[in-house]
Amino acid sequence: MFPAKFQAVIFAFIMSGFMAFLMSGILTFINLGWFSGFVGAWLNAYVYAHACAFPLVFVFAPLSRRLTARLIKAPQVQR
Repeated sequence: MFPAKFQAVIFAFIMSGFMAFLMSGILTFINLGWFSGFVGAWLNAYVYAHACAFPLVFVFAPLSRRLTARLIKAPQVQR
C-alpha cells in the first residue's frame, strides 16, 4: 500500500493507463485493421501512448477542473 500523499499520482497513472490502453487499441485497429501482429502493434502503441498520457494528465487536470467548475451551476442555498 502507498501513503495517501501519493493518491493523485497513482490515480493519474492508473487513469492514463486505462485511457492509453483503450485509445491505442482503437486507433491501431482503425488505422491498420486486424492483422496477425495486431496485439504486438497495439502493445507497442500503448507503451508510447501511456508515456505521453501520464505527464499530460498533470498538465491538463488543472485546466479541466477550472473548465468543469465554470460549467457546473453552483447549488442555491435555501434559507
